[in-house]
Amino acid sequence: MDNFTRKNNGQAYIADENCNKIMLENRCKVFEFNNTNPRDTQKLDEILRSIIGKAGKNITILQPFHCDYGKNIEVGDNFYANYNFIVLDVAKVTIGNNVFVAPNVSVYTAGHPVHYEMRNTMLEYGIPITIGDNCWIGGNVVICPGVNIGENTVIGAGSVVTKDIPPNVIAAGNPCRVIREITEEDKKYYYKKNKFDEEALNEVEKSI
Repeated sequence: MDNFTRKNNGQAYIADENCNKIMLENRCKVFEFNNTNPRDTQKLDEILRSIIGKAGKNITILQPFHCDYGKNIEVGDNFYANYNFIVLDVAKVTIGNNVFVAPNVSVYTAGHPVHYEMRNTMLEYGIPITIGDNCWIGGNVVICPGVNIGENTVIGAGSVVTKDIPPNVIAAGNPCRVIREITEEDKKYYYKKNKFDEEALNEVEKSI
């Protein structure tokens, strides 16, 4: 079995010449994306959709953006990623609808053996990551291999997510842990105890 197939099967593999060739082809597309004029939104969208394996409606990823293979990334509708989104997509990364990603977020499906002798053989692995619908991933968050984040969840800035996080919660920390559930009461506030005013709510109603 070749190493690229082993990688796609979730087995330990070596990033050999064939793997590196495929990554290089993708990096050339990523380079083109990152060096396209931000005003040329149509070209940016075309390049981005040629990189990503599956993309829904209304997706935005701000420059710079980096990924290994690109084709292992799937994003749903209304996806927004801020500056410096990094995805090591050795394995599949599945992102749902209406997901917001803040600056400097890193999603790592890739890893290496803990024992140095095995690590020095150049064996590595990739384990899939899933982010559910309506999630907000705060700035400087790192999501580690194999993690699943449930729908409607918020991950606080600076978190390192090493284990699955359930839906409908606020979670933060290193390692990331659940702080509390998100409730109907949270609909009243935009930041901590700062409430939405009537004018803002009226503008929302007009846009619906």
